[in-house]
Amino acid sequence: MKKIHQIVKLFFIIAFSAMNISCSSSNEGADSPTPTPTPVVKNEVDFWLTKGNQSVLLQKQTNILAFGSKANIYQNIEINDTQKYQTVDGFGFTLTGGSAQVINQLATQKKKDLLQELFGSSDASIGLSYLRISIGASDLNAAPFTYDDMPSGQTDVSLTNFSLAPDKIDLIPLLKEILAINPNIKIMGSPWTAPLWMKDNSNFVGGSLQPKYYEVYAQYFVKFIQKMKGEGIVIDAITPQNEPLHGGNNPSMVMTALQQADFIKNNLGPAFKSNNITTKIITYDHNCDNPQYPITILKDAVAYPFVTGSAFHLYGGDISALTTVHDAFPDKEVYFTEQYTSSAGSFDGDLKWQVKNVIIGSMRNWSKIALQWNLANDGTFGPHTQGGCTTCKGAITINSTESLTRNVGYYIAAHASKFVPAGSVRIGSAIVGNLQNVAFKTPEGKKVLLVLNDGSAPELFNIKYNGKWITTSLEAGAVGTYIW
Repeated sequence: MKKIHQIVKLFFIIAFSAMNISCSSSNEGADSPTPTPTPVVKNEVDFWLTKGNQSVLLQKQTNILAFGSKANIYQNIEINDTQKYQTVDGFGFTLTGGSAQVINQLATQKKKDLLQELFGSSDASIGLSYLRISIGASDLNAAPFTYDDMPSGQTDVSLTNFSLAPDKIDLIPLLKEILAINPNIKIMGSPWTAPLWMKDNSNFVGGSLQPKYYEVYAQYFVKFIQKMKGEGIVIDAITPQNEPLHGGNNPSMVMTALQQADFIKNNLGPAFKSNNITTKIITYDHNCDNPQYPITILKDAVAYPFVTGSAFHLYGGDISALTTVHDAFPDKEVYFTEQYTSSAGSFDGDLKWQVKNVIIGSMRNWSKIALQWNLANDGTFGPHTQGGCTTCKGAITINSTESLTRNVGYYIAAHASKFVPAGSVRIGSAIVGNLQNVAFKTPEGKKVLLVLNDGSAPELFNIKYNGKWITTSLEAGAVGTYIW
């Protein structure tokens, strides 16, 4: 065997030498031939990555991804842009009063840079396109208030004392700065409570709206929308009550499905109509464990025309509840409006769960938006009301006038908001194995695929589109956004 190898080796040496002699003799006195250039493979797919261990945070990868047709054994995520679902209104957070307060404490240039990063459209920005605000205080304000607080025992049925003044210190000035950066950002308003004099317990915590004040409360919404418009702030949508089945927060108010249907059909809807207000009315705004609440309202033939859709949180239930309501009323929209990250949570655990449920899950279940809870807080998870959330961790922690920290919520949102602008349409994409994903076509015609490896081991896979594919990989718990 050794002798055969030596003979073969000798044959190749002789053949190679003969070829060199032949080439040198035939090219004597002539120009050397131009060598055939190696084809340059151009990158066709941009790939942005975040790893659960935080070693990579929303970084554009440099490896070349080009479509080809060489067969392999890996799973295919097949993209079908002829399958079209809902149009996306945006991704973002609730700009709580506390968020506005701490962001405004930043030094002028630091704040300017942060707002450009959050809401701008440059390569360095993450392009947040939707904000939710509280109508009056939420529990992430320093103290509770409404826009028409009266001394105990007094009422104001003419709403003479209605004033946005409490929010003219931090929230409204900051919204104006954000609108200067992105005039097209959409804003949703949600109240945590009605003024106390309208409630049956005269308290910020719990209680219900008294029916005799339904009409006055409808006018309260009208005034809010009109006065915000006077400040240059257009309210795209409202919900009648944040978390209407949770009366233990400060502030909070209980409103049953039948009460909300009554309020919408007899007061709020007609008040909007008579005042030519086009702001959308979105019902429910609470957990996925009770899809029957919005269904009850949408089944009311008189309330139905006034309602644009239903909003959900995911502190209970399953994200598929959005599809349950969508399928029952396909002409109405669904919205995902709140989910917090906890001060006790881990980066890898929150990244994985929220990308799977809040971003991918809500979008695959027909949601027009995916919003997380508070945009910002200080180092002690404040400010908050007495009895309000003490563990709600914002996307940004403001450490000092010159220092801030980007938390897991920032990266959860950015993997969608940076690449999927308002007006994008969700398109078909197959979930295979542990590869949770959702795909979009942007108004510019780009395809965007967001993928989470929900398993416990690395995954090699193909992204297949129009009969060709690229091969890529994600570590366990990693998130990738692919754009082409």
